[in-house]
Amino acid sequence: VELKELPPHLEYAFLGNNGEWPVIIAKDLISNEKTDLINVLKNQKKAIAWKLTDIKGIDPEFCSHKILLEEEHSPKVQSQRRVNPKIHDVIKKEVEKLLDAGLIYPISDNPWNV
Repeated sequence: VELKELPPHLEYAFLGNNGEWPVIIAKDLISNEKTDLINVLKNQKKAIAWKLTDIKGIDPEFCSHKILLEEEHSPKVQSQRRVNPKIHDVIKKEVEKLLDAGLIYPISDNPWNV
């Protein structure tokens, strides 16, 4: 499993040996909170869907997204488009809210990072 760089307030913990079963937890937990959380997660490993096939009752086709291309065409990378200046500040505030909530995080190797 490839582990991505996390925001500074999060860290990886592992429920198995040798880096198996990675989970993301808050970095500011004190030692006994971290130990208690990891123990609960280890005891309830079956409650966590580690891959699509682990989710009972949901067809993996429902969760998958495929873009079908004709054989003579290949995927194209498009450049980032400009946003209407009138809503630029609104978008920036919404993204900042999502970053602050920890729901999204910046990707260091994103070619659109400026």
